[in-house]
Amino acid sequence: MSVDPITLSVIQAGLQQVCDEMDLAFSRAAFSPVIAEANDRSDGIYDAKDGALIAQGAGGLPVFVGTMQYSTRTLIEMIAEGRAGAPEPGDIYIVNDPYLGGTHLMDVRFARPFYRGDVLFCWLSNTGHWPDTGGAVPGGFSAAATAVEQEGLRLPPVKLFKRGEMDAEIYAIICSNIRVAEQRIGDVKAQAAALDLGAERLGALMDRYGDDVVAEAIAELRHRAASQMRASIRVIPEGTHYSVAWVDSDGVVNEPLEIRLAVTRDTDELTFDFSGSSPPCLGPMNSVRATTLSSVYLAMRHIFPEVPISAGAFEPLNVTGIEGTFLDAHYPRPVSGCAAEVSQRIAEAVFAALVEALPDRVTAAPAGTSGNFALGGHDPDRSRDFVMYQLSGGGYGGWSGGDGISNGCSTIGISKAPPVEIMEQAFPVLYHHYALHEGSGGAGLQRGGFGLDYELELRRGQAKASFVMDHGRFGPQGALGGQDGAPNKVTVWRNGQAYTPEHLSKEQDIPLTAGDRVRVQTPGGGGYGDPFERDPDLVAEDVRLGRYSAAQAEELFGVAMRDGQPDLAATGHLRLQKP
Repeated sequence: MSVDPITLSVIQAGLQQVCDEMDLAFSRAAFSPVIAEANDRSDGIYDAKDGALIAQGAGGLPVFVGTMQYSTRTLIEMIAEGRAGAPEPGDIYIVNDPYLGGTHLMDVRFARPFYRGDVLFCWLSNTGHWPDTGGAVPGGFSAAATAVEQEGLRLPPVKLFKRGEMDAEIYAIICSNIRVAEQRIGDVKAQAAALDLGAERLGALMDRYGDDVVAEAIAELRHRAASQMRASIRVIPEGTHYSVAWVDSDGVVNEPLEIRLAVTRDTDELTFDFSGSSPPCLGPMNSVRATTLSSVYLAMRHIFPEVPISAGAFEPLNVTGIEGTFLDAHYPRPVSGCAAEVSQRIAEAVFAALVEALPDRVTAAPAGTSGNFALGGHDPDRSRDFVMYQLSGGGYGGWSGGDGISNGCSTIGISKAPPVEIMEQAFPVLYHHYALHEGSGGAGLQRGGFGLDYELELRRGQAKASFVMDHGRFGPQGALGGQDGAPNKVTVWRNGQAYTPEHLSKEQDIPLTAGDRVRVQTPGGGGYGDPFERDPDLVAEDVRLGRYSAAQAEELFGVAMRDGQPDLAATGHLRLQKP
């Protein structure tokens, strides 16, 4: 290596800073709360030849770490084959086709070629979750879809911006196929502006250090990331480690889908074999290949967070056995649940397989659902239609060093739920409460974190509610003797009558009128270790805070309460009588 270590570190930080600034610009300029407030977006830099990840913003969704790499690679291949127009400076391609390295249709990707002189040096790309891309239901999360066309408008890579100017005809086609189209221009311009800013910042970095030095540094960083991941893998005991995770249902057939995983360490490589997993499903819980691979990568990022975000970190990770399963969807399989839900079951399977091998690094299962809730209708006071998208957090799994985080973001990202005040301002809804889902954390030596419990009311007009969530049938898995977290629960009140969806947390087009309410209680994280070994004082503190009842303390942890304090004599007796 001819680049000295200090310069290498500075360039690495500079590339990261370019992506971070793109993330920040995208969120600050976006119109939709799901991007502007929830930060459901990501920006990155990708190799000009193979689309390999060079750098990604620290605030971007981890699930995009793999999908944007494959999407960029597919774009490069299509350009070479003449199936997409050749790039020119100032061009920006738009694509959301799940089968071309994507996720679901609402995750819309932009890609901008970055030139140094006449040479294409790399690609800048970002993904933003659009609140609607058409389809059968507002928001795109069609729980009953049986074909991708029912989920929305599917775009192959086309140039939305040509030499810096937006193509009005292509944009008109997009607007003609989506709801609340007049509001999308704010997100489109924000997404493009983030890439323009990235080009400016990356150009300044290269002006300072020189093109050859930056290119050499990128190659060295990729090599080092691979070496670091291989060194981390060698910590895992050799052999094969097994797990099973379940998706509640596909939204159409009310039966669980099974993810079977065997993780094998061979020297400094890992093979993730999903053979035996359920076949492709009828409903929208299929996962495309890029999302499946990215889910494995992000799970390993959770386990070894010190390994840099780079394509090199993925090189020692091999994924097999997905052909012929619902983890390798092909057209026209519906896929709206792949990125937000199935991806998290895949990560959960990785955690469950490796927690015994790496007990100090792997947690019990987290909540594992993005809580996708879309509400679309007409606001009579403002004389306009609306599409509201609500994502929500849940409990993290307990781990060797402590309890799980409560109401944390989903496994696949660091998006946060939009503030209640913003949602009430933007949409005709009123939140009655927004609190922890008490009692939801799985019991353990280190208990799981608690999920979220919120309830909102439609204040005026009419609307339709749709849900694509998961973990309603099975709670997040406990580990090493810990108990499962509480499952997801959705209740809809219409005309004062409670309604629970047949698929528990998947349903679409539920009609609501003013005064109707929706309550969502997200899962708690799984417990870690034997709950009867938990410190009684910690159990008493949870009881004092209302997180568990005294009866739950006795049943789940074997701790008897008396006058707000643990009764040690009675507790000892209960624990001796442990089932």
